Amino acid sequence: MAERAIDTATDVSRTLTEVSEALQAAVGRLSDAITAARQPGMPLSTISAITREAPLASLFVAFLFGVAIGRRR
Repeated sequence: MAERAIDTATDVSRTLTEVSEALQAAVGRLSDAITAARQPGMPLSTISAITREAPLASLFVAFLFGVAIGRRR
């Protein structure tokens, strides 16, 4: 019975390690995508620039967007 418990603990440890590695890979890909989107002329760069220039207008647009999505559900 002790051997089964050790085997089970080893399997759980391997599974957690695999999940952790997969999560790290996903975070790395997401970070790369965000970095690429922040390049000049890309969408995230444009949104950042607009938000810096007109923060209140951007907040209003985000609010309207949230209301529109909220009403659909």
